[in-house]
Amino acid sequence: MSLPPNLEPDDRPFAVVDIGSNSGRMIVFRLSEGEHLDVIEDARAPLRLARALRDGDSLGQEAIERTLEALRDFRAVADGAGATRIIAVATSAVRDAADGEELVRRAAMIGVPIQVIDGIVEARLGFKGAVHDLPVESGFTMDVGGGSVELGRFVDRALQTSWSLPLGSLRVSDRFLKHDPPTDTELTSLRAAVTDALEGAGVTELGKRETLVGIGGTVRNLAKIDLRRTDYPLPVLHGYELGGDRLDELVEDLSQRTQQRRKQVAGLNPDRADTIVGGAVVIQQIAHHLGASKIVVSGRGLREGLALAEVGAGVPSPRTVRTISVATLAARFATWEPRVAERRSGLAGDLLQALDPDAPIPVKEMLEHAAILVDIGRAIDYYERFEHAAMIVTAADLGGFSHASLGALTAVLRQADNDSRLGPFGRLVATEDRPAVLRAATVLALAEELNRRIPLGSPGPISCNWLAGGFEVVAPVPAGWRPRRVAERFRRVFGRPLLVVPAVNVANPSAG
Repeated sequence: MSLPPNLEPDDRPFAVVDIGSNSGRMIVFRLSEGEHLDVIEDARAPLRLARALRDGDSLGQEAIERTLEALRDFRAVADGAGATRIIAVATSAVRDAADGEELVRRAAMIGVPIQVIDGIVEARLGFKGAVHDLPVESGFTMDVGGGSVELGRFVDRALQTSWSLPLGSLRVSDRFLKHDPPTDTELTSLRAAVTDALEGAGVTELGKRETLVGIGGTVRNLAKIDLRRTDYPLPVLHGYELGGDRLDELVEDLSQRTQQRRKQVAGLNPDRADTIVGGAVVIQQIAHHLGASKIVVSGRGLREGLALAEVGAGVPSPRTVRTISVATLAARFATWEPRVAERRSGLAGDLLQALDPDAPIPVKEMLEHAAILVDIGRAIDYYERFEHAAMIVTAADLGGFSHASLGALTAVLRQADNDSRLGPFGRLVATEDRPAVLRAATVLALAEELNRRIPLGSPGPISCNWLAGGFEVVAPVPAGWRPRRVAERFRRVFGRPLLVVPAVNVANPSAG
């Protein structure tokens, strides 16, 4: 695996501000080599701007002052993080408001220059932020905000068509859901309005093997509720798959609760208790209209898309995103040495190609990433480095991974330490892939033992092949060394003995 040539983080953080119809958010980013965004700081404020427009076409002074107060706080956090510039946008509520220009003018006076963007630009930025860090190729993005919904149709990770519809969670809740809890008639009317809007806009269905990607706080809150209820092993929302049947159950449950009772639901932000039903029904109807059996949840969106657009980033392949993301994570740890990690990864790749040439491609890739990441576990404890590396992976903000691939990555790391259990994340690995994961973990254990004995600075070339007596590995290791720690395990997994033969190496003249 080839790593980016320079993993030193950019020392010029910048802030991105999103003034939405329901809430305002600010994130301070630092761009690492290879277009990876590190989050330095963030802040959020519930603004409810769409609600301010409910009785007229103006935000009014109270809403403007509330927004300016939030912007002052955002500016303070950004300054405290050393941000050198602020990029700010406002969406549906501000672009619809007659006094939106007043907010923009006064925001500029406190050092936050706001650009009011239209729905199509909003959809494009949301697509870029969401799809950049997800392993999806074609489908739809769906960004449910407070005032509007932005949809994007993408093919081969390139945006084709965008729509902006006035179906935001706050807007539809105020318009359709008058009772607490809402009545069946109100819910039926809302569903009909969503369907009419989608049909009127000409939104088509998903094609085969296409994906619906969900963006925004409403989608994330629904996923978080579902994650809590299913005792899901991976505490990561980004990449979580919310099944259509689970979504239907959530809508049914939430719509029957009063607002006060919804505040008690585990995983739901209490600030969204008044809008979650309206937003959930919109999401449900869009999923049904598109024929989506699941929603892949994105933890990224408009703000990340704005940051990536600011630096001129494209939408690279998922494999590229994963490689950069893994290398960026590893570079944060003083225990990680890129040359050693690359050599280990190369050894593991050569060994697996000889031992298990038909291994699934995703398992081969997860072995490469695992070999790169082993040493980050040493930052916690050398003797449990495999387990700790797996633990760090599950807590890290890695981009480009599905939850299934994260499950395989953590399983390879855990089992490399002669752990016979897949662990709690094993349920994310497909049953048919589990034997290949065990073989890959055994290969990682052997690559680690070889790598530890090859002199620093040596490229560590090896040759390996099957012989009548077993599997022979020729490597620049000390004469007389026997891989006792791995040999018995190797025999159990591959059914044949492991034979290690020292090679003559100018960096290791004692070998041979």
